[in-house]
Amino acid sequence: MKARMRLPILVLALAALYPPLAQGAETVIVAIDTQADRKPINPLIYGLNFATTAQLTELNVPLNRTGGDSATRYNWRINARNAGRDWFFESTACGDDIFDQHGDGFVALTKAAGAQPMLTVPMIGWVAKLDRDRKTLASFAIGKYGLQQDFDEHGFTDAGNGKTLDGSPIVGNDPTDANQPDSPDDEKGWIEALTAKWGTADKGGVRYFLMDNEPGYWHGIHRDIHPVGAHAKEIADKVRDYSAMVKSVDPGAQIVAPEEWGWGAYLHSGFDQQYADEHGFDNAPDRRDQTKGMDYLPWLLTQWKQAGHPVDVISVHYYPQGGEYHDDRDDVSKAMQLQRNRSTRDLWDTAYKNTTWINDTVALIPRLRKWVDTYYQPGTPIAVTEYNWGGENTNNGGTTQADILGIFGREGLDMATRWATPPTGSPTYLAFKLYRNYDGRNSTFGDTSVRARTPDPDTVSAFAALRKDGSLTVVVINKQLDAPASVKLDLAHFSDHGDAEVYQLADGHIAALPAFRFGGNAVTLPPQSATLFVLHGAAG
Repeated sequence: MKARMRLPILVLALAALYPPLAQGAETVIVAIDTQADRKPINPLIYGLNFATTAQLTELNVPLNRTGGDSATRYNWRINARNAGRDWFFESTACGDDIFDQHGDGFVALTKAAGAQPMLTVPMIGWVAKLDRDRKTLASFAIGKYGLQQDFDEHGFTDAGNGKTLDGSPIVGNDPTDANQPDSPDDEKGWIEALTAKWGTADKGGVRYFLMDNEPGYWHGIHRDIHPVGAHAKEIADKVRDYSAMVKSVDPGAQIVAPEEWGWGAYLHSGFDQQYADEHGFDNAPDRRDQTKGMDYLPWLLTQWKQAGHPVDVISVHYYPQGGEYHDDRDDVSKAMQLQRNRSTRDLWDTAYKNTTWINDTVALIPRLRKWVDTYYQPGTPIAVTEYNWGGENTNNGGTTQADILGIFGREGLDMATRWATPPTGSPTYLAFKLYRNYDGRNSTFGDTSVRARTPDPDTVSAFAALRKDGSLTVVVINKQLDAPASVKLDLAHFSDHGDAEVYQLADGHIAALPAFRFGGNAVTLPPQSATLFVLHGAAG
């Protein structure tokens, strides 16, 4: 066996390609040790929501999820959905738009790219129904419930927003106006139809079934049919029962749950969240009477453990709460860009206290792992099936996404799907390509994460991995908004000579930089860039 050696600092001789740094600028040392902190990287962390066949193919993405609020009321028999509060509580026929794909069409487009589909199974007890000739129906029709605060002005104009002119919620509506009852037996017919068409999970069929979507906020999004927040026991029992139903048809299927929306729903049931809107969380009923003082998600795990481990992947959603992400706009202020650079610490840093209303240490991946290992079954896969840090059309959004993908691999997350697929060609889209298809030949970041450390990951972060072909791949992200970064790679247990390739995401495109031999000069990385180094050598 070779004695452990610390090889000299290996520097990438590319300085001539970049403008020189200002005099006195410090060089960032990226300390890499190929024998330290080794753990496998699951390729399923590079997943997306609602990606098209072309996007899946270009990005070489292995996992594609269909979910969101509409999935809660997807009616597979008539291919219709209801988006709830998101769009005037309308039940509409699904069309050709990618966000209308929840069933066979989604399976087909995903499999055409060689990826795995994830389908959402409704559990709320109602699904969309349509009028004659597949016409739209509304839960709060103006013709029935009167004038309302807002309505679908440019679409189905009879659909109101469920609030009277003074802003009071309309109560006592008839759920059957735009919905029909649904049960595990109804959904069993869907699983049977899917397996009949695509085969069982072990024969190439649909493998992953998600148990609904964000049940902790049903009372907000779907209050026309579920106006009272879901009790903890309701969700524990429904996940158990619907999981058993799926596996009665396809024993090899993987059940993914609870798909909760974020921090508040990790700690409190939907019923207690609704109660707290008026009364606060002191003496919250479910925490007092059902979970007996336990946080909601850990309590769910104890219930499912007692039920024989019906859930195969423990999943949550996470969105930063400092304004980084908006559905309809990007905040590009300097302060917000710096916030994006910093707040990815929520995913991993056990010493970082979130500065928003959360006001606590999130450390999402370590926290999930600890909860699962303590309250459920050690080693059960954990997943983040929705996340988004915003800024997707900006360089800042691209570097943030590159940072997130690196964190997922380093921290040992088992599965992730970004909400939703970024616009094709955007910096955030290209961040996926940097990890999964940087050269157009489906070459990828490494398979085994190894140690890579920088002095301040809020300004320059780095991730390293060994690949099966023996290469060492290193992603270095210069998060600085306006300043270039001088970087040296300090390698332990890797060859000190050989060829290297360089691919860089900067200014909205990925460029292949000239190949080089390991040399002795620092490399200068542009502001807001992510650079992939592929070192061809051998681990020492």
